[in-house]
Amino acid sequence: MFCKYCGNEINEKAIVCPNCGVAVNNTICHSSEQKTNVLAIVGLIMAFFMPIAGLICSIIGYKKAGEYSDNSKPMALAGIIISSIIMGIILIILSIYINLVVFLLGAFSGMKAF
Repeated sequence: MFCKYCGNEINEKAIVCPNCGVAVNNTICHSSEQKTNVLAIVGLIMAFFMPIAGLICSIIGYKKAGEYSDNSKPMALAGIIISSIIMGIILIILSIYINLVVFLLGAFSGMKAF
């Protein structure tokens, strides 16, 4: 923990700051631990392997980015963009595959393809 007045690190059990001498009983500003937006990190990683889950985690991480002390909003935004691009590529490949199958089935069965 840190002293609110002088900013030096102090023991959590201290009653008085050993550096400035001010009472510590409500003078603690913040601890040395920082919160991390885990959903933004998970969303960015999952965007490459499971884009739908990555998109969901990234959106939730983006909405909760203000609650965390780290700068996780750009990371969540990157997860949203990458997930969207990969899902678009998958949809394009899937539609090409379906059209190819329909065309080949029509060509072999004597039906006219679309």
